[in-house]
Amino acid sequence: MTVRGGSPLVRHILAVALVATLAGCARGVTSTPGEAPNLETWVAEVKARPAPPLDPLPVMQQFETFEYAAQALRDPFSTAFTDDGGGSGPRPDASRRKQVLEQFPLDSLDMVGTLGRGGGLVALVMAPDKVTYRVQPGAYMGQSDGRVTGVFDDRIELVELVPDGAGGWLERPATVALEDQ
Repeated sequence: MTVRGGSPLVRHILAVALVATLAGCARGVTSTPGEAPNLETWVAEVKARPAPPLDPLPVMQQFETFEYAAQALRDPFSTAFTDDGGGSGPRPDASRRKQVLEQFPLDSLDMVGTLGRGGGLVALVMAPDKVTYRVQPGAYMGQSDGRVTGVFDDRIELVELVPDGAGGWLERPATVALEDQ
């Protein structure tokens, strides 16, 4: 705090208050000669006390070992149930080249319109990448080998191939309806 242009009386009062404050602080720091031995005695007493006992260690349980001896049984991760032979029923064509709309899930594709008339109808489908594609019967779309069977003014009909859980495949009908705007 600075006092500019103040009276000499105010300056003298502030100087006396400062000296009194410093003298009070200094009095608490100094110790008398009799206090130090008491402190040393107390520290020696605390060091001489016995340490509290430690908790006993927990008892380790002995676990029973198990030996896996099922080498003669069927491997649950083998492909014993899959029918890789020439069985009957629908099957995805592994040699067929994938089309662009097969990288998107079927529910993420939106039909936005059609072009043409009658049997020459072509559907317009918007993919999640915001590109519109032309779709005709025989094209594939969706991630389950969905083959387009028909294009109509208000929908696209297709047949998907889904695994039946026993190594075979099932045909499942699906549709993509015209988006309401």
